[in-house]
Amino acid sequence: MTTELAQLGWRAVRRLFSETFGTFLLVLAGAGAPVVSAVSHGQVSRTAAVAAPGLTVMAVILFMGAVSGAHLNPAVTIAFWLRRDFPWWRVPGYVLAQLAGASLACLFLWALFGKVGALGATEPGGGIADWKAMLAELVLTLGLVSTILGTASRAQNVGPLSAFAVGGYIILAGLWASPVSGASMNPARSFGPDLVLDRYAHLWLYVAGPLAGAVIAVVFAWILRGPGGDVGGVTAARGILDP
Repeated sequence: MTTELAQLGWRAVRRLFSETFGTFLLVLAGAGAPVVSAVSHGQVSRTAAVAAPGLTVMAVILFMGAVSGAHLNPAVTIAFWLRRDFPWWRVPGYVLAQLAGASLACLFLWALFGKVGALGATEPGGGIADWKAMLAELVLTLGLVSTILGTASRAQNVGPLSAFAVGGYIILAGLWASPVSGASMNPARSFGPDLVLDRYAHLWLYVAGPLAGAVIAVVFAWILRGPGGDVGGVTAARGILDP
């Protein structure tokens, strides 16, 4: 019994470490691109800046998705829970791990380069009202979570190929929408820079928009494919370490 409990505890640690490390890498790329662009006087283009987080997510899903599901995003964790693919009691730990990973990435960038490039903070573009940026984040996250839930379902479970769909969507969303809202689609991604900068004026829209988009994506998934909880979705959401 003691050995079994120790194994369960170690699996939990591995899952949380995976979410922390994965989100660290995601935010390091997403926030690091504008920081390095500022330091290098524009040598990182906008195209490269939006491609970096998408390619990072693709890599993280491929090398670590089997451990924790590679959510890397509170909106994704909550969507998997609402879809009945993920247990509710793991949600707080995953969200805290994601926020910690994002914060550590921004602290690392601050230590290396200082508070340049606004540490990659996501903000509405020039002349874009907060409510418009929030709606953009809602729709972008709707598409992202729909892609994740769709490729994880029993009807279209494509396994590791889902990494290419998810990473490709993040790049596509950034290419057209980053001037509007920064194309965060991830409360943790936006939280990290705001925490280190101690500046929260726009954080609400990067929480409200993605969470609302995730909830709508779950509703759309139910309309398209019925209730969740199938083997494909559960495995994608939880990894292979269960129980």
